[in-house]
Amino acid sequence: MKRRIQFTIVFISIFLFMCNPKKTEDSSSLLLFFLLSNTANTSAATTTSTVTSSAVVSTFAGLSGSSGTTDGTGSDARFRFPYSITMDAGGSFYVTDNGNYTIRKITSTGVVTTFAGTAGSSGTTDATGGAARFYDPEGISVDSSGNLYVSDNLKYTIRKITSSGVVTTFVGSLDNVGTTDGTGTAARFYSPRSLAIDSNGNLFLADSGNHNIRKITSAGVVTTYAGTTASSGSTDDSSLASKFFEPNGIAVDSNGNVYVADTSNSTIRKISSTGIVSTLAGLAGSRGTTDGAGSEARFSWPQGLTVDSSGNVFVADTYNHTIRKITSAGVVTTVAGTAGTSGTTDGVGATAKFSFPRGITLDGSGNLLIADSSNGSIRKIVF
Repeated sequence: MKRRIQFTIVFISIFLFMCNPKKTEDSSSLLLFFLLSNTANTSAATTTSTVTSSAVVSTFAGLSGSSGTTDGTGSDARFRFPYSITMDAGGSFYVTDNGNYTIRKITSTGVVTTFAGTAGSSGTTDATGGAARFYDPEGISVDSSGNLYVSDNLKYTIRKITSSGVVTTFVGSLDNVGTTDGTGTAARFYSPRSLAIDSNGNLFLADSGNHNIRKITSAGVVTTYAGTTASSGSTDDSSLASKFFEPNGIAVDSNGNVYVADTSNSTIRKISSTGIVSTLAGLAGSRGTTDGAGSEARFSWPQGLTVDSSGNVFVADTYNHTIRKITSAGVVTTVAGTAGTSGTTDGVGATAKFSFPRGITLDGSGNLLIADSSNGSIRKIVF
């Protein structure tokens, strides 16, 4: 049995590395999960969800299962490991095309162009458009003026891209890991991932390696908003007394509440506008596929979040290959995909298939757009 477990761990690590060689941190976390699951007998839920949703899933841009760098319309375009997605005030979408080291733009009609960076050329250069370079672009968010903010994860910086495509390093210091709060390049991060922005122009960042949530003002002032820096856990408490475990996805609602995909805990956390951290759904350390209310529900390494105007949170439940919905009361349902089954199929509800979906956002009509990372495509869900 021990040899079988070891073989499974090695196989999964190799598979993840082949999907995207830069994702060594994700691979390491997954290794830890399997080691704990098989040696410590963690309580992973086994009940599967029943999808009765009428959500219609289609491919909006890219061709599932076919990666590349091509700009074009709809299925003529190609991506390589799209990670996060956001929408601007004009209805255009921006994607961190992680494996291509670029930022892509998609119009509301599905026309894809490369907005910043050059496919196949990684780096850290601040410049305009194709002359700029990114190394590991992951999170992305856009402010009311059309400025984009991108987390360059393995370079530990947040980059800013103006609406005209001028790229600068906004906060953090190239290749310098740390926990320091401060302004601009004086601040330090460790594996900065997803970003969200509130109505006042403040950025919220899931600083995954530091196990905390950082706040960044429009002037570039960085503070620790929630979590105990460099100390992982699952504690619900006031903001700085709480604990997270490699948080990734993040979203903020119109009332200033922040939602966090606490990835390695496989839970969804809520930080109230008054700074109180609670667990909205899931049970820390218990992974599975179960739909239900609050701690009865189970997730498996969720990595993307968005929230609608009614307070419903939508989750890219990455390792379940599904899209989940959480009501404001904490009731979880599966809206699309089949837990444990990856694929490329467009369809209704459970007939649709995803492969490690990560980024997720809403359009102006309440439809979901998903960065279906391992399929190399952008999927759309219409309710």
